[in-house]
Amino acid sequence: MSVLELTSPAFADGAPIPEEYSYTERNVNPPLSIAGVPAESESLALIVDDPDATEPAGKVWDHWIVWNIDPDRTEIPTMWEPTEATEGRNDYGEIGYGGPNPPDKRHTYRFELYALDRSLDLQPGVTKAAVEDAIEGHVIAHATLTGTAAP
Repeated sequence: MSVLELTSPAFADGAPIPEEYSYTERNVNPPLSIAGVPAESESLALIVDDPDATEPAGKVWDHWIVWNIDPDRTEIPTMWEPTEATEGRNDYGEIGYGGPNPPDKRHTYRFELYALDRSLDLQPGVTKAAVEDAIEGHVIAHATLTGTAAP
């Protein structure tokens, strides 16, 4: 049985995310590698957030929400413009990726990948909450990659 894996050639799990991927620099997504997707998967969903933003922002800050990713995809390249997948609205008020921008101290960012038993019928630009509601009961496998960033 395969185990879903999410890694990045740009940073190791738990290591600093290179500056170029931050909101104030290039603000492009880091490259990601996907492995071990269960054969019965119909789609993948990716949620990137910052739980350490709760104190300065008053909530977990959402950086990137993408769903209906092809389960056969093994790489998400830097500056990915998903054509077959759909993106939601991040907490910068934008659709697409919004990089790390911690205001106060080193934060840990979560890249959460979900293998789903169905595609999601959601409009572009919905929030993380809508995606989380839609995937409930449909997650076959889950993988997490973390990275850090400091002001």
